[in-house]
Amino acid sequence: MAERTLRSPQPFTRVAIVDGHRMVLDGLLAHVEARQVDIEIVIHETTWLGMLAHADFPVDVVVLDLNLNDGIPIGTKIRALTAAGAATVVISRHADAGSIHSSLTAGALAFVPKTDSADELISAVRTVATGRRYLSRLTSATLDGQQLGRDPGLGQQEQRTIVLYAAGRSIKEVAEHMGTTEETVKSYIKRARRKYLQIGVDVGTKVLLRRRGINEGWLTPE
Repeated sequence: MAERTLRSPQPFTRVAIVDGHRMVLDGLLAHVEARQVDIEIVIHETTWLGMLAHADFPVDVVVLDLNLNDGIPIGTKIRALTAAGAATVVISRHADAGSIHSSLTAGALAFVPKTDSADELISAVRTVATGRRYLSRLTSATLDGQQLGRDPGLGQQEQRTIVLYAAGRSIKEVAEHMGTTEETVKSYIKRARRKYLQIGVDVGTKVLLRRRGINEGWLTPE
């Protein structure tokens, strides 16, 4: 009798999902299991440290919530995952260009807004598991809609001032932090706004300045 050649089963992509909301974790887990795709969620934790301590870590791909409110910068997390050999897919309810840009710059291979479908996330996981970047139409459109490459040419003190001011500090608090006068702080802010206006960007209010900071990645969404 001739021997039968057995075909090796398709290897599964081992995935960890880290999201601060248990309902999100349970929903994604149920969706993946129902679809019977070539993805196995071996870790589903609500904290970064919980994932790191899990017996099944490291994995092939980590789906990581942008805002876990643990004080650890997203860039630090992504670089740690890259060093461990895991590809990163960032998910977030904040789908602004700044969040996307900062995540991709830090080494994430995909950014999936939580407004996208679970099928979109599965596509992202499959793609990054092969070492390729994945950008959904929404993510690509958001990045294309921003002129992040236009540099207003701020001086070091001007940049430092608007970061502190846009982050929520008052003129007085910024002056005290920088060891200068309130008039000097006002002058830095005025010059920074004028330079932004020269490249066609209006940051004439504190709200607009903060929004620009988030878009450019020097401020993070709350």
